[in-house]
Amino acid sequence: MAPGYRFGAGYPLIPWIGVMAVGYSFGAIVAQPSAERRRWFLRLGLSMITLFVVVRLLNVYGDPKPWSAQTNSLFTILSFLDCHKYPPSLCYLLMTLGPALLLLAWLERGTPGWLRPALVFGRVPLFYYVLHLPLIHGLSLIVHWLRFGHADWLWGNTEGIKAPPGAGFDLVWVYVAWGAVLLILYPACKWFAELKRRRRDAWLSYL
Repeated sequence: MAPGYRFGAGYPLIPWIGVMAVGYSFGAIVAQPSAERRRWFLRLGLSMITLFVVVRLLNVYGDPKPWSAQTNSLFTILSFLDCHKYPPSLCYLLMTLGPALLLLAWLERGTPGWLRPALVFGRVPLFYYVLHLPLIHGLSLIVHWLRFGHADWLWGNTEGIKAPPGAGFDLVWVYVAWGAVLLILYPACKWFAELKRRRRDAWLSYL
């Protein structure tokens, strides 16, 4: 390894391959009539949420970071919900996939008008994913360069360089950045979704 450089595994593939395999199998449920599909969504979603609560309460398995009582109830709840994503723990998968299934059950009755623009991203998920990572990183570099005159700690291959004090942002600004990224990528995703609708090239199905 060259001096000043290091190698790190930034994204664990094996757990997510399992989730993807379950997703492919899930297609058999999605192909069911709407009423039956909705029942499956509700049963599976509620079962996963219940299993998450039980496993997390036991605090002996399911996540490498045990939860603990904090100074007040709010922070105790946050500790309870603070599960490991990289790699995803069992608790993390249960607490995210369970509510997602309940959301699907709710949407079986129709997508509200205010939520329909989000369907664009659902039609081109990998296309959005591939674009949003360099966009977020590029915007972060620009913002920190304007604030501090440099952003060396964001390159990922520098050793011993730490972010200066005050480099972070409050959570509200994180949500503002998230909304800005959605707005910036929406036209590109809408264009690509329309391209997929018009054409049937095999490679388009993967994006």
